[in-house]
Amino acid sequence: MLIKIFLLVLFFAVTIFIGLYFRKRASNVNDFVLGGRNVGPWLSAFSYGATYFSAVVFVGYAGQFGWRYGTAAVWIGLGNAFIGSLMAWFILGRRTRVMTNHIKSATMPEFFGARYNSSALKICASIIVFIFLIPYTASLYNGLSRLFEMAFGIPFEYCIWAMGILTAIFVVAGGYFATAVNDFIQGSITVIGVVLIIAAALASKGGLTQAIGELARIDGAAADGPMGASPGVFTSFLGPNPIALLGVLILTSLGTWGLPQMVARFYSIKSEKMITKGAIVSTFFAIFVAGGCYFLGSFGRIFASPADVKAKGFDSIIPGLLERLFANNDWMMGLIIILVFAASISTLSSLVMSSSSTLTLDFLRGNIIKKMSDKQQLFIIRALIVVFIIISSVIAINVYKGGITFIAQLMGVSWGALAGSFLAPFLFGLYWKRTSNIAVWCSFIFSTSVMILNVLFRSSFPAILQSPINAGAFCMLAGLIIVPLVSLISKAPEKSVVDNCFACYDETVTVKVKDDLGN
Repeated sequence: MLIKIFLLVLFFAVTIFIGLYFRKRASNVNDFVLGGRNVGPWLSAFSYGATYFSAVVFVGYAGQFGWRYGTAAVWIGLGNAFIGSLMAWFILGRRTRVMTNHIKSATMPEFFGARYNSSALKICASIIVFIFLIPYTASLYNGLSRLFEMAFGIPFEYCIWAMGILTAIFVVAGGYFATAVNDFIQGSITVIGVVLIIAAALASKGGLTQAIGELARIDGAAADGPMGASPGVFTSFLGPNPIALLGVLILTSLGTWGLPQMVARFYSIKSEKMITKGAIVSTFFAIFVAGGCYFLGSFGRIFASPADVKAKGFDSIIPGLLERLFANNDWMMGLIIILVFAASISTLSSLVMSSSSTLTLDFLRGNIIKKMSDKQQLFIIRALIVVFIIISSVIAINVYKGGITFIAQLMGVSWGALAGSFLAPFLFGLYWKRTSNIAVWCSFIFSTSVMILNVLFRSSFPAILQSPINAGAFCMLAGLIIVPLVSLISKAPEKSVVDNCFACYDETVTVKVKDDLGN
């Protein structure tokens, strides 16, 4: 216990030191929220990856979907790497940086307000962000508490408040730059930890071949899905339920394109070279972390019994696996606790930053408080960070006590509403001048309505959409159809406004011959 406490205190100390060290680089709103748009490729790439993956993936998704789909769950991790990271950087990165800088947008709702010349869209988007980031935050707390209860035997509430207080201290003090530096350190810990855990898990079963063989021998009748009765289904190419697997892959991969805390990483891109470096680094990070987590989770059935999972839930699979592997290794258990804590803190810091900055810049400024100086904005953003942490902590405790413990479902509701609402309007807003205001409204209303109704009347939905994960994936894909279709049949946006936004892409820049042949 002393070893685990020592490692945890050391982690706390380093995290707080970084926040205090960079407080001078968070003296105005632009520096606090965006790091002055001057963050290097490694910090940005690790910040993107660390924001992407947290205890939700490590404990919730890896456990649940590894159990359900076997080794085919690795496809989810690969989708996260190549769609959620690589393609996101190349398709969104440059255009996001250029246009948001041109229209002076620091948040996604502010982008909608300026791009579509509508303060109502900006306010609506800010409300959606604030409301639907809360379930995601609750899922972070849920995942972290599982390991803390296992390792320290302390109540769930103490885990939540410790995580919240630590996040509040370093984010309030150091802003975006402190968050990015912490993400780099915490991301490095996560990569190392995942590799060590996988190695230990396979070694305990005699190696990869033996572990695969044991998993292949498990009766396929235990699987859910049309291929469940097939022999060796848990080691098959697409697993027992390819359609459900595709839904998870779409939600967790394409979803990053419409999440405000993820897209915000592109606002701070420093230079053109950073796009390629950031894309490559974040992709490899995702392969190691997401691919590794799902690969580990795919062996859950050879470490846990169906009776245990039925009694304790899917979210107990990974903690139970770790307890079996490292019950007598305090140093390794301490590293794992820091791994999950680091992954969760990095994501939580991005969530509270997005939520507080959005509420201040897009809702309060100019609407509730007509005139607000830079210092006042900075003070309110910092105050709202604390408020958001308190609210989300209280909700997480009540959700847990109410028996809602499946991490994947909480995240599905959040990502479905946010990415379903924002993905298509943001993507088409960067590339297509014809995108109309009414199309954006349709996307907002459709996705938030579907996800709210899914929570309230889930049994009334078609069987395939009763899962919040599938419903969220459906909203994202539907938005990609709704926005262009409604744009074509509705009134075209005001030409002068659109031309002004897209003028940034036509500016001439001079580059060296080694970068462009000039012909």
